[in-house]
Order: sequence, then structure tokens, then C-alpha cells
Amino acid sequence: MLQVQLLPGAINEIMASVADNFPLTISDRYGLMAAVLDDSISEEERRSVDRLLRSVVKGRVEVG
Repeated sequence: MLQVQLLPGAINEIMASVADNFPLTISDRYGLMAAVLDDSISEEERRSVDRLLRSVVKGRVEVG
């Protein structure tokens, strides 16, 4: 089975790049996938991922 591991600080880096109006890159998307699959992330990180995904769905964040 494929093991995906989230890099420390990855969610904060993704949030910062999106805040600077950069589109989500393919590596950002893999980071988000790892975060969704990681049961050990904090509640704050989980909420950040949820907010970011909602923003993508609503079209507020560009996917590049």
C-alpha cells in the first residue's frame, strides 16, 4: 500500500503561498492529500485544510 507522509510545516507553507495569490501547485495538492489522509495533524491544521478546500470549491483559490 502507498504510504503518504505530510512534511512538517507544509500546511502553513501552502496557506502562505495561497495568501500571496499563488495558485495551488501539484505539490501543494499532494500535500493537501497527505494532510487529509493523516490522522495525526492538529485540529487547527485540519481546519486550515478544510478552509482551503472550501475556497477551492468556491473558486476563490486558483488551481494551477
